[in-house]
Amino acid sequence: MRSSKPIMLIEDDAADVLIIKRALKDLQINNELVQMNNGEEGVEYLNNRANPIPCLIFLDLNMPKMNGLEFLKIIKNDDRLKPIPVVALTTSQNNEDIAACFKSGIAGYIVKPVDYKKFVKAVRIVDLYWMLSQMPSESSLDMNLENIDLEKLDEEIFFNRN
Repeated sequence: MRSSKPIMLIEDDAADVLIIKRALKDLQINNELVQMNNGEEGVEYLNNRANPIPCLIFLDLNMPKMNGLEFLKIIKNDDRLKPIPVVALTTSQNNEDIAACFKSGIAGYIVKPVDYKKFVKAVRIVDLYWMLSQMPSESSLDMNLENIDLEKLDEEIFFNRN
């Protein structure tokens, strides 16, 4: 991520948390990772104005106390939190979940790949997308595309699908 802000991960499964941490490390994404176990903890963190606003939220859907959809509806109805991009990172392939997430303002929906290499590729694509995407608060930043080998990236993403 080009932002120095933290990345928030809302995930209750300890094994998935470790996989995500490993993927971020392998991709050399050095943003602080703020991990919450459920949507309720995520809302509490975001409502505490002493905490930095994350540049991105990875959100699981199936969690205790407050699930991902409930969390999403709360933050997307808050003008201060609405601009934060939220990407579902979940095992749910349910079309109703997908539709409900996009209706509630989610930025992306990724079904967690079982294979670690595919998982890393998915996280890398999210990272590259947000690195290239202009955010309202950062619109004055000038992204230097010279450091990204787009031909190599295309080859890795579209032709090397192992």
